[in-house]
Parts: sequence; C-alpha cells; structure tokens
Amino acid sequence: MGSAGLARLHGLFAVYKPPGLKWKHLRDTVELQLLKGLNAGRPPAPEQRVRFLLGPMEGSKEKELTLTATSVPTLTDHLLVRGPAFTSLKVGVGHRLDAQASGVLVLGVGHGRRLLTDMYNAHLTKDYTVCGLLGKATDDFCEDGRLVEKTTYDHVTREKLDRILAVIQGSHQKALVMYSNLDLQTQEAYEMAVRGSIRPMNKSPMLITGIRCLHFAPPEFLLEVQCMHETQKQLRRLVHEIGLELKSTAVCSQVRRTRDGCFTLDDALLRTQWDLHSIQGAIQAAAPRVAAELEKSLSPRLGTQQLLGPGQHCDSQGPRSALKGQAAGGAAGG
Repeated sequence: MGSAGLARLHGLFAVYKPPGLKWKHLRDTVELQLLKGLNAGRPPAPEQRVRFLLGPMEGSKEKELTLTATSVPTLTDHLLVRGPAFTSLKVGVGHRLDAQASGVLVLGVGHGRRLLTDMYNAHLTKDYTVCGLLGKATDDFCEDGRLVEKTTYDHVTREKLDRILAVIQGSHQKALVMYSNLDLQTQEAYEMAVRGSIRPMNKSPMLITGIRCLHFAPPEFLLEVQCMHETQKQLRRLVHEIGLELKSTAVCSQVRRTRDGCFTLDDALLRTQWDLHSIQGAIQAAAPRVAAELEKSLSPRLGTQQLLGPGQHCDSQGPRSALKGQAAGGAAGG
C-alpha cells in the first residue's frame, strides 16, 4: 500500500471545514490521517539471507556440534528496527477560511500543491452563504462580539434590501472591468463579458460578481454572495454596511463557503472521510474538472494584453464603496 498509495496522492481535493476549527489544525489532521494510511499497509516480506548456525550434528551420539547453512530473515527492514516508512507529508491549503467560517476548503498534496498556485492566478470565484441579524452592532461584526449598539428594524423590508444589493453588485461589476484592464469596445472583450470570464489582471480588493437575498425573516436574513479576493472578515463587514444603509444595524452570524472554483459542497469530504482511501478517490474524481477549469480560466488571460485600450492602466485605488455610491445614482446601472 505504501509506495503504490503515495503514487496516487498527487492532486487537489476538498474537505468540509466545520466552524470553530482553525485551518492549520485541519491540515495537520489530514496529514496525520494520510500518514497513518500509508504506513498501515502490510510490509513486504523480509529478505532472506544465508547464515551458518551452530547446532548438534544429526545422528551423533557424542553430541558433536557442526555449522549448518540456514535461511533467516533480515531484520534491518523490520518495522521495529527502522520505524514507519513514511514520517512526513506536505499538504498545501488553497483559499483559507478563518476559525469562525465553515465550508469548502481545497487542499493539495504532492504535485497538486503547484495547482494551488494556478488556482490563485486564475482568480476563480467563490460562493458563500452569509447569515445576517438585524438590530445590533458589535465591534468585530460577529454576533458574539462586544455589543456596541442596538437599533430598531421594523422599517426594513425585502424590497429595500434587494435595492441595496443591486447597488452593490452594479458597483462591483464596474470595478471588475476596471481591474481587468479591458477595453469593452473590442469584440473579444465583449465576448468575455458575455461568458462571464472577465477576471482582474492582478490582485485587487474584494470584488463581488453576484449577490442576492435567499431568505428574509426579520431580524434574520440570508445572502448568497459570489466573489473573489475576499476575506471572511470583509464579508462580515459587508453585512454591517448593509445594515447601516438600511438605517439600522446588522451583525453576521454565519459565513459558509459553498463553492471554491469547481469544488462544491458535494465534493467536500466530511471529517469521517479524511482517510487515505477517500482522499485518493476524491483526487481522482476531481482531476478532470480541475484541468478543465484551469484551462478555461487561464487561457483567456494569455491574450488579455491585446485587449487593453490605448493608454489604459490598472488604477491602484480600490473600488469605491457600493453603498456610498447609491447617492450618485449611476452605480446601480453597471
């Protein structure tokens, strides 16, 4: 199992990170389980060597001793002598989740660790479900943070919330075009926009490509956010800012990642599946989708420089707040 099992441990797979668990502890747990699996296989039969052992001569009444050629196992490769065959294994972590967040976490092992860099350079979008709670504000935007303020929310309606979300999406879509350095007057850039394959050229602030309300039952509401270059703290701050725009306050009670690139919740291994056999199967199942996703996301970027408008360059300033842009009137039309 050892060497054969290691040969099939090259690629990407996804696990489900529960809330309250740090990503470093999760990675260490997966590494330990993989090492256990690799070392659990039946060891090969020990090599035999010929030794001359001293023993009584057969048929001798005088009990004379003689040397007899005997085949005995070599103990140099015995488990108790050399220890476990595999003592270290490096597992890489993709787009990280903080301790309070949960959801899909992509890991890479073997040659798959290099694919994590390709995923980062592809600027893939990720999906989140974000739960908000109207009526209070805390110092860290989390429900269990230090209470700063309490407000009423009876005036908040689903229509008002949807209007704010439309403003946010429109403003961030304009920012996405700005950071992609594309001239939308060209046919190639227009086709990329239709396909939804526009990506920023370099690192940028958080960009939201889609946001909508899935459930609204004050004081609770549930958002679905599609974004890139985000942190979970920025998503919690987004809930806080939405509350302010609604003339109230809001805190975030849950952040859950439901998709990272081509990996969804259906692909994520639960804690009981963090073993060698399950991970090998997940790597094999995901390999074709990972290759197709990276080819689709990286190949359009090869010719992006040809689509730049004359004199165009990337603005170093981040996109203006979509919420503040509501007063400008034009932000919602992006």
